[in-house]
Amino acid sequence: MAISLSGERSLAAAPTNPVAALARWIAKAKTARTRRNALTALLQLDDTRLADLGISRADIAMAMATANQDGREHVLNAARARNARL
Repeated sequence: MAISLSGERSLAAAPTNPVAALARWIAKAKTARTRRNALTALLQLDDTRLADLGISRADIAMAMATANQDGREHVLNAARARNARL
């Protein structure tokens, strides 16, 4: 455990700029929407094209159900790796 001096402040206690926080939130929302649109576009492909990519509709549905944004990419990457071994 680190000892802090009385004049030091932790990063958690640092004041945040509400405008910067709003800008970060908007950027995250745009990124999430772009990823959601990309997954929806993948669902419109036929099964043979999805097989060429190494994923299935079930993999896309699982990625869309994943709450974590980074988890979505991991789901699809794992599916592609699994199908590459077959």
